[in-house]
Amino acid sequence: MAEPARTGRHREDTAAVTPAPPSDLLAAPGYGARRLYQAYLAAWNRHVDPVLTGPQFAVLSAVRAYPGSDQSSLAGAVALDTSTMADLCRRLERRGLIRRVESPHDARRKLLSLTDEGKTTLSQVNRRARRLDKALLDDGTAGDIDTAALLNALGTHWERIASVEKLR
Repeated sequence: MAEPARTGRHREDTAAVTPAPPSDLLAAPGYGARRLYQAYLAAWNRHVDPVLTGPQFAVLSAVRAYPGSDQSSLAGAVALDTSTMADLCRRLERRGLIRRVESPHDARRKLLSLTDEGKTTLSQVNRRARRLDKALLDDGTAGDIDTAALLNALGTHWERIASVEKLR
């Protein structure tokens, strides 16, 4: 009796197996950073806000900290390039969360401030974001390590590496 033809499909009685990441990926810091970021996005959407994004939250936080600053100046503070910052600010303005006005000294500069709705939204989202931060950083495995400080130090170092012309 001949064997049945193979169609490339899994047999219905066997579960598909998800392969483990290859060891060279596990050793790559970029892979680990991407996994962290993907997990963070999923956690943010589930536990903080499915509409307001992390970058939008960062912009609102920076505008609260530096009211009246121009959006180009704040872009670096929230790790965004100026074109992305401009797009985010337009969206936040359309949602009624920030106000953008032309600078009296330079019409190309847009000065930012929070609206009352923006202040309320930021306050509500900030409480949920701090709960998420606590859950993400308080797993008991880090010991005395300040994980947030370590991640920020790595970010600074990686930004420096990204800006050099050639690696040694």
